[in-house]
Amino acid sequence: MRLLQLLLVLPGLLPAAAPPESPRVTLSEPVLVAEGPAGERRWGRYQFPTLDRLRDDRIALSFHVNEDSARAYGRKPAQPDRGVSADRGRSWIAAHSTERPAGLLLPNGDRLLPGRPDVTPPAIPVGELRLPGPVGTIIGTYGQLPYTFYRHDDLPEALRGVPGARLVAGAGEWVTERARLHDPGFQRYSIQEVLPVVWWGDLNLASDGSLLAVVYPRSRDGDVACHRSTDFGRSWHLQGRIAYEPDLAADASARARTQGFTEPGSVLLADGTLLVLLRTTDGLGVGPLYASRSADAGKTWSRPAIVHPHGVMPRLLRLGNGVIVLSYGRPGAEVRFSFDGRGERWSEPRALVPLSSPNVQADSCGYTSLLPLTDDTFLIAYSWFQRPGADGVPRKALLVREVTVAAPGPARPGAP
Repeated sequence: MRLLQLLLVLPGLLPAAAPPESPRVTLSEPVLVAEGPAGERRWGRYQFPTLDRLRDDRIALSFHVNEDSARAYGRKPAQPDRGVSADRGRSWIAAHSTERPAGLLLPNGDRLLPGRPDVTPPAIPVGELRLPGPVGTIIGTYGQLPYTFYRHDDLPEALRGVPGARLVAGAGEWVTERARLHDPGFQRYSIQEVLPVVWWGDLNLASDGSLLAVVYPRSRDGDVACHRSTDFGRSWHLQGRIAYEPDLAADASARARTQGFTEPGSVLLADGTLLVLLRTTDGLGVGPLYASRSADAGKTWSRPAIVHPHGVMPRLLRLGNGVIVLSYGRPGAEVRFSFDGRGERWSEPRALVPLSSPNVQADSCGYTSLLPLTDDTFLIAYSWFQRPGADGVPRKALLVREVTVAAPGPARPGAP
């Protein structure tokens, strides 16, 4: 027995290091925020959740109750489209999304809200516009609708720039604004006889005080853009772009996905690397979720690589304990964790929604939202289309869960 013990420690005559402690992930029971009326099954209604902090530290969960169409952008609904919580998401009251979220606090004391549907103005009917000649048209894969693209810099002033809202330091009221956009290749499109002013993506505050946003749609080529602002969001300049370069061997529909990469989710890592995840799922069916990263503030990017076989609207969050959280959906809704702090290795998915059908849109819209609570705790919001109501009838519902993630501990010495 003594000889066996000696052999086990032989190459360094020291006890072998045991693997790091397994991280602990705890999910609370789901909490209902809002639900649609019985019989409401139309796409677009009671889905697409977004979590935000309000300025008084309450939490808001806003959601969509109109049709999923460019014609609905900027339209305020008659019914409540938000839940508000004063107790970290344990209980909610219905509200209208009239109060602005707190926004991103900038180094100069301003608060900024660009790149979001809630600051996107109503789309303008094409018949009311004098438009330049288009640069091209693609046929979308949902409903075979044509998207006609125009060069941004040739458009009328009302269709240019970055829509947003700003709360100036010391002021009491938010002001809507239109930041200048400097990107020679940027294009905007018309669809369903309207032209929306869209610039959607996550804001990232870099260590030098500049802002980085990876946004879509950029052009008919299906690429996404990284824009940078050095004047607190009053103007944006092209840093670089991620071209649509899909994995043709892994996705048989890749060449036919006319809209390319969409819905980029981005986060700055501890070392300043910008990590982006990209959707390809479209009307042709489920497509892979890709990742790309930049080590030079968005100027150059790694070739996009598949990280998961499906997913829409990827959301990323870097917790204070260093863990990276990724959520996405369709089918269902899932959450994963990167304990290396770099998004290079991911845990197995944790499902939030039970699947009842091979139809990927039957159980959830697949959109999720993440909001940190502490260094190791966050809220996740998602939709479930089959939640039984008080009468037992399935309803479209918006739910939240609190998730606690304990980062892995250091390696422990093995027993002698």
